[in-house]
Amino acid sequence: MNRQDRLLYLIALIFGALPLWLSNHLPMVDLPQHLHLISVLHRIDDPTTIYPRLFAIRAELTPYLGYYYAVSFLNWFLPLDVANKLFLTAYVVGMPLSLAFLLRSLGRPTWPSLLSLPFAYGDSFAWGFINYCSAMPLAFWSCGLLVRSISRPRDWRASSVGLAFSLVLTLLFHVQIFAFLGLACPWLLLTTRSPEGAPRSDSLGKRAAAFFAARGPALAAAVPSVLLFLIWVVGRVGEPAPIEYGAPWKAWGPLLSPANLSFKTAAQNRAELFSVLANMFRDGSDRYPLYAVAIVAASAVVLAWLSATRQADSLEGPIERWRIVGLGVIALLLYFALPFDIRGAIYYLNTRYAHLAAALFVCAVPPLRLTAARYLAFASSACAVLLGLVLARGFVAFGREAGALDRLAVRCPPAPLIMGLIFDPFSNVVAHPVYLHSAATLALERGGATNFSFASTPHSPIRYRGSPPPTFPSEWRPDQFDYARHGRAYDAFLVRGAEPARIFGPLLRSELELAGRADGFSLVRRR
Repeated sequence: MNRQDRLLYLIALIFGALPLWLSNHLPMVDLPQHLHLISVLHRIDDPTTIYPRLFAIRAELTPYLGYYYAVSFLNWFLPLDVANKLFLTAYVVGMPLSLAFLLRSLGRPTWPSLLSLPFAYGDSFAWGFINYCSAMPLAFWSCGLLVRSISRPRDWRASSVGLAFSLVLTLLFHVQIFAFLGLACPWLLLTTRSPEGAPRSDSLGKRAAAFFAARGPALAAAVPSVLLFLIWVVGRVGEPAPIEYGAPWKAWGPLLSPANLSFKTAAQNRAELFSVLANMFRDGSDRYPLYAVAIVAASAVVLAWLSATRQADSLEGPIERWRIVGLGVIALLLYFALPFDIRGAIYYLNTRYAHLAAALFVCAVPPLRLTAARYLAFASSACAVLLGLVLARGFVAFGREAGALDRLAVRCPPAPLIMGLIFDPFSNVVAHPVYLHSAATLALERGGATNFSFASTPHSPIRYRGSPPPTFPSEWRPDQFDYARHGRAYDAFLVRGAEPARIFGPLLRSELELAGRADGFSLVRRR
């Protein structure tokens, strides 16, 4: 990569991460919950908060452990929101960088990795599935290290140690990506040649011995993560879970029973495949960078048909050239084959693999001659600039809208227990229900807690010390709120999409008062 290529890459990375830094509020549904519990983890003994009385640290491995502890560590040196943005920046720029590492490990040009930047955003990002998203670059890095441990025997020690570390780290961030690696790693083991393999003239036994000897370091590197997976995941599968058929966030039957699995039809998955890649904004503007990336990738495929632009001396053999395509096919099969929900355990499961598949497929464009590749590298960088400008516009607009929460936070009592009554969780800018957990934003600012928290799930490194505060069964159903049963335990109520007078009636003149309104939000607090 020459100086011009490095400059193009740097510009692309800057614009890819730029939107994260232009707003105090990011349009991610689960982010307020994550930030609140990271604050709890970081300030668990702070007596000025409600945290010591209500929460405790869960003494076991959990799927959110990697993200929570990483940002909590950064929080020792930086404000929490800055620490979180720094982590998200590492994820966004890590997407193309890790794919560039994988492409270089496969002996392919690295410029197509820039085309993956739009897939760092999209549906999973908007829902706030940060652990899953941040595990994707780790998975690509693991695949690259596995290939190097086989194809570069002189570096097998460094590659194998790095592979063992990256596989464990991937699992600590999210088990769903580790499931992808469970199929991707065997594929790469089978399709990657070792330069020290036995010649064809040798006996079948000698060739088999050479085959496994070349892959021995990679197989040994996988042992720690596989053992951890078995202890963690398989052990959880064997644990009895309470079954409440029809109840939200509860298992409807045994874990993998038909009653507990919710599948989308193949037709529905096909119809949604493109939309989940770029569905953040109501005006659809975030699809423009996706269109641009598709045009560049299609142009590379067309140019590869022309002998004048096709790279003739590919470093890959006839089977090896399909390795990255095979990785994309594996991710795509997971998208179509897995359930949408495993109730009580995993939600929005299959849709997450759409971004993984798309990032791999755009990187699978055929190698081209240097001149054509440079033009397409420039076009790929331009796609990243377009992505940054489009997302910046939407993120800034959302930040202005969500600023209402900052104006209400100062009117909230200290260390409060806050109930979120979000009848309308939707934004005028963002398509996802980004205000569903907005009560957690106030709780974070004031050292309090909310009626719904990820602390009630086994995924979180934080748990309740005792019983959680009384509340209605699902945060999606505030119409099931009953003040006599739920409300008396709370110091404040954040309301959106309904008039407080209709919810609390005469209580607003006796026990409660309207503390403030801001852009559709109302804060009610105890007198």
